Amino acid sequence: MYDFDKEINRRNTGSLKWDVPEGELPMWVADMDFETAPAVKQALEKRAAHGVFGYSILPDAWYEAYRNWWSSRHGLQIEKEWLVFCTGVIPALSTAVRKLTTPGEKILIQTPVYNIFFNSIINNGRFVAESPLAYDGDRYTIDWEDLEQKLSDPQVSMMILCNPHNPVGNIWDRKTLERIGELCRKYHVIVFSDEIHCDLTAPGKEYVPFAGVSEICRSISVTAIAPTKAFNIAGLQTAAVMVPDELLRHRMWRALNTDEVAEPNAFAVDATVAAFGEGGEWLDALREYLQENKKTVKEYIQKEIPQIKVGSLDVTYLLWLDCSKITDNTEGLNVYLRKKAGVYLSEGNIFGGNGAGFLRFNTATTRKNILEGLKRLKSGIEGYLSRP
Repeated sequence: MYDFDKEINRRNTGSLKWDVPEGELPMWVADMDFETAPAVKQALEKRAAHGVFGYSILPDAWYEAYRNWWSSRHGLQIEKEWLVFCTGVIPALSTAVRKLTTPGEKILIQTPVYNIFFNSIINNGRFVAESPLAYDGDRYTIDWEDLEQKLSDPQVSMMILCNPHNPVGNIWDRKTLERIGELCRKYHVIVFSDEIHCDLTAPGKEYVPFAGVSEICRSISVTAIAPTKAFNIAGLQTAAVMVPDELLRHRMWRALNTDEVAEPNAFAVDATVAAFGEGGEWLDALREYLQENKKTVKEYIQKEIPQIKVGSLDVTYLLWLDCSKITDNTEGLNVYLRKKAGVYLSEGNIFGGNGAGFLRFNTATTRKNILEGLKRLKSGIEGYLSRP
């Protein structure tokens, strides 16, 4: 019913991902090469046909779209008043850093983690407190002793939780999230939970919303949610923060409005309502396609590039490739792969932690591109290893 093998030329369209030299295959930044869900396209076409794009308000349908989706898909009952519109997850995060913490304080992140978290902290005059995830050569887990030690620092005032975790592919379970919440409450730390990848779990797997775990988690958290990652509509700048605690919600509402990132554009509302209201079937088909892509990558690499180990397939379309048997500097490796093999991945060092031994591979593209990217990766690795 849905053709994810359809080739769409994204060059010369102002695409961040595809604004690369001719002949280069970009498999780096986290957006997809697929058209969005038909319902979303139709909603946008209808809105565009109206021809008037003035100031927009948030109708009840926007609130109901989030509430119904999280209730039916994720088992979380959200009250209408908990939701506040924002133009994106990162604008919301940067606002939270600026307005819920004080300059010079520390924000804790669990590395390796989405690299823009570093920017939101450092660019706003705060310091990064890294609690590296423990890695056993196969899976990542939380180093609880280190996490508590870092949280106990009175200068740590916020923790940014990546739930599910990009790039390592962990879906944090309820017990883990509960323990994080208890530690943060103990040390008076606000949790900002980035849950933008939550709808991209592997078929049959489900994530746990941080705010749904316990009263403690609910009372200390700001959760960022959006249809943008799952439905490939990041350019529409539409998201929400969900804040159950009344006082924390008021602070966040005032902060977003002060930063002028709390008003929707003419397309943001209709796209969200269509995605969450009518896009479920498309999303489930997408998840199946992405899982086959990820399996294809893992099987190919195991057979053809055994020096690389493929990480978790549980969530996101971003695969975390352990290249530590090849190099401890994937920044240099990535430059080589782009120049010599024409494949552009994300070097792991930008994610902190032990990321310098990893590459991140975006599988959200056609099967044809996946196979071409793997072929280029293999030839590039062979060339890299055979250098004098």
